[in-house]
Amino acid sequence: MSAEQVQVPTRMLVEALVRPDMTVDGAELYATGNLLGMSDQQVRLCIKRLAAEGRFVQEGRGRKAILRASGTTEHDLGLDVEFVNHAFRQDAGLAPWDGAWHLVAFAVPESARTGRDALRAELTRLGGAAVQGGLYVSANPWEPYVEDHARRLGVAEHLTFLTSRDLRQGGHTEPAVLAARLWPLAEIAGRYQRLAEVARPRLQLLRDQADLPEPRRLTIAIELAAEFTRAMEPDPLLPRELLPRPWPGTQARALVAECLSLLARGEEDIRLFRLYRDLVVAAH
Repeated sequence: MSAEQVQVPTRMLVEALVRPDMTVDGAELYATGNLLGMSDQQVRLCIKRLAAEGRFVQEGRGRKAILRASGTTEHDLGLDVEFVNHAFRQDAGLAPWDGAWHLVAFAVPESARTGRDALRAELTRLGGAAVQGGLYVSANPWEPYVEDHARRLGVAEHLTFLTSRDLRQGGHTEPAVLAARLWPLAEIAGRYQRLAEVARPRLQLLRDQADLPEPRRLTIAIELAAEFTRAMEPDPLLPRELLPRPWPGTQARALVAECLSLLARGEEDIRLFRLYRDLVVAAH
């Protein structure tokens, strides 16, 4: 069985190697990048971009550098932990839908256009779907996350929150039908099918070769992380009641969980997913 090739973005590599103290070791970053076919120049340019964006602060130079995650990066990684945990709880049937739709309406003035655009992007990142201009809906209780982000953007006073069990779009009222109209489920399912195709041969390799060299184990973990991120980022994490059956996300996450459980058996310190790997392994 041939393993699907995975393109790992340099930015993903940096975030994958964040340690529990929210730092990245320069030597490990460059060495791992080289294993994945990245040049030192690619890694340096990525570090420079991340520092310019305020995502990391660099201390030292080259392979002796230490990267420290900013508060924003730490906040975002913390949200990732919560969302991954929620996804596995849904897969296990531990987060049933209560039938409520959570809506956010906003009317941000043109003078705060930058904040308005950033808010739209964040609503989508949090799994919301646009019902129409200035009105977004989620099937999950997302109000604390939306409000926190809106407050940081300075537009919280322009938001209205409401919940409803009576959502109708045109003549459609069936929740699963509404979900299929509001979110690109076929595209999201395709991403999970791709994740499963990447995970299966790597899982077989880990089963067959318990003594796989550490460099190969590390590259497997990072390759899985890259595809896992590509699949999870656009996923609104809809409750199972709103999804087609079978849902490929459930199977794909189970394959990744088994891979990570096998990787976790080694004595080496694979830092990838260190912040929330235990959640995945426990769920498996």
